[in-house]
Amino acid sequence: MSKYNAKKTELDGYVFDSQVEAKYYIQLKWLKTNKQIKGFEIQPKFLLQESFKKDGKTHRKIEYIADFKVINLDGSIEIIDIKGMTTPLFQLKQKLFHFRYPHKLKLLTYSVKWGGWIELDELSKLRKQAKKAKGKN
Repeated sequence: MSKYNAKKTELDGYVFDSQVEAKYYIQLKWLKTNKQIKGFEIQPKFLLQESFKKDGKTHRKIEYIADFKVINLDGSIEIIDIKGMTTPLFQLKQKLFHFRYPHKLKLLTYSVKWGGWIELDELSKLRKQAKKAKGKN
């Protein structure tokens, strides 16, 4: 169990950081089988900054490991990260990723209440609207 209460899950020889991430893997397999996407990769790595030396000290490279890389039918690429929330460290890596790579980075989560797979920003907006509407009643 991680500090975010996510339970590591093994499926098809892969270890996913959460059950929700494993569930999205199943979704991607279905999409590929049904020719909705060309393919996907699990845990692709992206170099955000090279290692360097300064004042005699070596600084390690900074990498971002996403959950999935999806190749759409039109050849476009989407990078998918399954998140329940973002952290300041992830937000920094996200900014570095956007600066360096042209691919779309989607943060997804699963919400039964809001109909299944949903982008994290959209879920936040819906929750705020629902809270606001509840306060007016």
